[in-house]
Amino acid sequence: MSEGQDRIPISKVQRAAKFLKTGAKVGRNYVKHYSQKIVDSDLHRDELDKQNAEDIMDSLSELKGSALKVAQMLSMDKNILPEQYMKKFAMAQYSAPALSYPLVVKTFRQYFGKGPDEIFDTFSKNAIHAASIGQVHQATLNGKTLAVKVQYPGVADSISSDLRMVKPLASTILRVNARDVDHFMGEIEARLLEETDYVHELNCAVEIGEALKGNALISTPTYYPELSNDRILTMDWVDGMHLDKFLATNPSKELRDRIGQQLWDAYDLQIHTLRAVHADPHPGNYLIQEDGKLCILDFGCVKRLPDDFYNSFMVLFDKDLLNNDDRIRQVMLDLDFLNVKDSAKEQDFFFKLFRTMLELLGRPVHGGRFDFSDGAYFKEIFENGERMSKMKELRQSKVARGPKDGIYISRIYFGLYNLLHELGAEIDTRHVSKR
Repeated sequence: MSEGQDRIPISKVQRAAKFLKTGAKVGRNYVKHYSQKIVDSDLHRDELDKQNAEDIMDSLSELKGSALKVAQMLSMDKNILPEQYMKKFAMAQYSAPALSYPLVVKTFRQYFGKGPDEIFDTFSKNAIHAASIGQVHQATLNGKTLAVKVQYPGVADSISSDLRMVKPLASTILRVNARDVDHFMGEIEARLLEETDYVHELNCAVEIGEALKGNALISTPTYYPELSNDRILTMDWVDGMHLDKFLATNPSKELRDRIGQQLWDAYDLQIHTLRAVHADPHPGNYLIQEDGKLCILDFGCVKRLPDDFYNSFMVLFDKDLLNNDDRIRQVMLDLDFLNVKDSAKEQDFFFKLFRTMLELLGRPVHGGRFDFSDGAYFKEIFENGERMSKMKELRQSKVARGPKDGIYISRIYFGLYNLLHELGAEIDTRHVSKR
């Protein structure tokens, strides 16, 4: 990596100015596009989306923090973002401009009272990985190779104000109901605040790592509390390949199926037994090791499932539910997909809409076995998302639709489905306890 970014806009004024400047760029891009379209009626929107995505990503990469994290989250959902945004924002999953070494040293002195060279035997001056909230350096101590995650300055303090500023931009890009954005923003903010607390992440990693020890083909890093604090997190360095590099080795179907099964089983245990789930299922958080084990990384975002939500939401995966419209309607009311104040016309519209969604979500588990390489299934999901993005009834709804807890559990399932699709895995989707 290069020497890195030597400063991050930290104050609300600095960050607001950057957001406003980016918004102005996007506005100029729209004016330019539609002026050209007057002359060339065949002009495609892809070029506008590509330019907007580049301008927004450049700005968010400099700001880092929650705004960049939201872009990363959106890039995982292939049903929401236009293709050009998805491609550009996906970069946040693997890399962002790193901070310069003097800023890293400053963070160490603030939280440890000494520099990294006084704590570790060796410490890489350049970051090995840099993402939305922090960057990772490689270090050694007493013969062990370690990964040391250092949080960017000011990230935790800017979350609330960043989300307020990114909200109008997100609404414009996604064309979603502002009430939905308001409804779910508190849940997103809560999870992002947890992600900036590295002691919280360490505790979650230890809890889930202990629970997964019974699975011989799943691993998690060992963490070191004595070398960690609120803003610096130290763990074992894990060698392995990210999913794209692993797939480039042309692994056998048997190996891909085995890894996919272990991934599914790991999430089955977290969802149905722990009720605490690794909620950041993007490809950058998994490594396939040389011995074939799957290592799960980064437990900053863990969603805990309240009993009442779990009991209501998991009913959606019951295949028999699809044969009972009255029961579906009641579940949808319980989960706020339908509202008692809806008119008869609205009830009918949203019932049909969400019934289609729950069938798509539950289809992989309805047969007990599913081939995630099935491109037709994912094409159907994408096309359904495209249709929904154009529905004025959704954008003009007077109430927010769906439970707040649902935003992360939906992200978990569709993120997991996408991972299994990339693997091309065919697996047993029944609960482990029922096999």
